[in-house]
Amino acid sequence: MIKFVLDPKTGAPFYRQIIDQIKFGIASGKLAVGEQLPTVRSLAVELKVNLNTVAKAYKELEIQNILETYQGTGTFINKSEINLSDKEKQNKIQDICREFLTIAFNYGFTVDDLILELQNHKNNEN
Repeated sequence: MIKFVLDPKTGAPFYRQIIDQIKFGIASGKLAVGEQLPTVRSLAVELKVNLNTVAKAYKELEIQNILETYQGTGTFINKSEINLSDKEKQNKIQDICREFLTIAFNYGFTVDDLILELQNHKNNEN
């Protein structure tokens, strides 16, 4: 299961952020076919958003045949193969970098500081 996180600073509607997180969760293998998602009510409470926000995200993913909802049972991942286009991936990495840079620059870090830390992080992973 993935941990849903909404960020009001991105400018993207919350329902779109939920959709993106589910799609990226499937694409990365963190969500598998048949895996049950939280109920609309429980996810809305967890994220502190209106029920309709979560319902809209789930409904859009059902239309795309990515999710399947069974009355009284729950909502499940229906499709394991999500092929994100290069454009979608590029847009997502640009959004992540833009947010990352804004935060880092607000704390006074330079690009060189960030590159050094990313290199250290990469070296520590291996």
